[in-house]
Amino acid sequence: MRARAAGLAPRTLRARLIAGLLVLLVVTCAAVGFATTAALRHFLVDRLDQQLAESGGRYAASLEHTGQGAGPDTRAQTPGTLGVRLLGGRVTAAGVVDGDADDTDGPDDQDDRITFTPAQQRVLAALPVGGPAGALDLGRVQGHYRVRAVAGRDGDVLVSGLPLRPAEDTVRRLETLELMVFAIAVVAAGAAGALWVRWSLRPLRRVVGMAERVSAMPLASGEVLLAERVPDDDPRTEVGRVGAALNRMLGHVGDALSRRHAVEARLRAFAADASHELRTPVAAVRGHAELALRHPGDVPAPVRHSLERIDAEALRMGAIVEDLLLLARLDAGRPLAEEEVDLTRIALNAVADARAAGPDHRWRLALPEEPVLLRGDEHRLSQVAANLLANARTHTPPGTEVRLQLERVGGQVELSVTDDGPGIAPELLDRVFERFVRGDRARSRATGSTGLGLAIVRAVVQAHGGRVDAASRPGRTVFTVRLP
Repeated sequence: MRARAAGLAPRTLRARLIAGLLVLLVVTCAAVGFATTAALRHFLVDRLDQQLAESGGRYAASLEHTGQGAGPDTRAQTPGTLGVRLLGGRVTAAGVVDGDADDTDGPDDQDDRITFTPAQQRVLAALPVGGPAGALDLGRVQGHYRVRAVAGRDGDVLVSGLPLRPAEDTVRRLETLELMVFAIAVVAAGAAGALWVRWSLRPLRRVVGMAERVSAMPLASGEVLLAERVPDDDPRTEVGRVGAALNRMLGHVGDALSRRHAVEARLRAFAADASHELRTPVAAVRGHAELALRHPGDVPAPVRHSLERIDAEALRMGAIVEDLLLLARLDAGRPLAEEEVDLTRIALNAVADARAAGPDHRWRLALPEEPVLLRGDEHRLSQVAANLLANARTHTPPGTEVRLQLERVGGQVELSVTDDGPGIAPELLDRVFERFVRGDRARSRATGSTGLGLAIVRAVVQAHGGRVDAASRPGRTVFTVRLP
């Protein structure tokens, strides 16, 4: 029940304010209606009691000695007036004025007679003589009465009564009128309140709109200009204080993002400049090492081994420099070539090159019947496929099956590389696309891995407007590239 009540409760601030306003109005209307009807009922009953006291039991007195000088004027009472004569606690005569012409004929008329049940007789007998009026229920036909007892002339008790039906009808009419008026008032107040709350919450909606626009901005990298500000910053209002605090926070965040962008720009510029400057000396070192290895004279074995190691490390350093330079250019937002690219041919060539580089692995290729074409940079997309296959070959043992699959899914192209190797450690899976992240540092150095291959894959794919994901468990690792 609590869960159901929570589900039915209004969730927005606007709905809560309107609901609260309506609840308060309904409670107020109910209290006013209860108070007015109770006051009216009490007033009408007091008037009946006053009329009974003023009448002095004239109609009941006309029943005391019928035919002994009781004139017709003594019974000219309001229709519905009750008269009862009690002697020794028993009813000896009773009548009700029905408003007909025969009311003046005497109490023996059939239309004027009334009988009482034992319970009603006990109520009549219990009335205090000369005391305050009491209540008497005469059933459905006659209804409720206010009755009062006075002493008769010869030891009997005379009871006079007036019906409560007119007063009850008046109270019911008032209740009906109040119900209609209050219903109209609640509906009108709800509509007016909704408009008023909507108008009053305009500053808050502006704050929400600004926050949503800021939350939709790409803040992870690049230059970010947080020009959005809340126009409502009046410190005298609650929304104004929130807006002012939010504006200050946006200012601090904007400054921090500007400083971060400046640092990133300097680091990218340094990486690009360093990579560019290192290309020449690395090439010179490789050239001198190759020239020394081609010397016609005898070269001692230790010297030849050192020269070979210098050449291998220079080759590896050159690959790292080229990868760093490519990443620096991609980070700087350098535009890629845009031409029609046949991904089917790229996949065929990449698997052929991987099969030649890793003959101990089992290579599989799954292509659609029709060529897959898209707009992009053919060289960089070829590098994506080559890096994914090289990553699978490098980090899986011989005999592992590696499958490259290319297919169209909706409005996208998916290129996936799947292997049945040992998988990626869970603590590395979230960082596998970061730079210089290696699954096995010792083996990576032995096999020539720089730890930049997957970082290049992500940078190239993002530059094409796509994304790349990795999922791994023992016996199955999948890298999926999705391109528009």
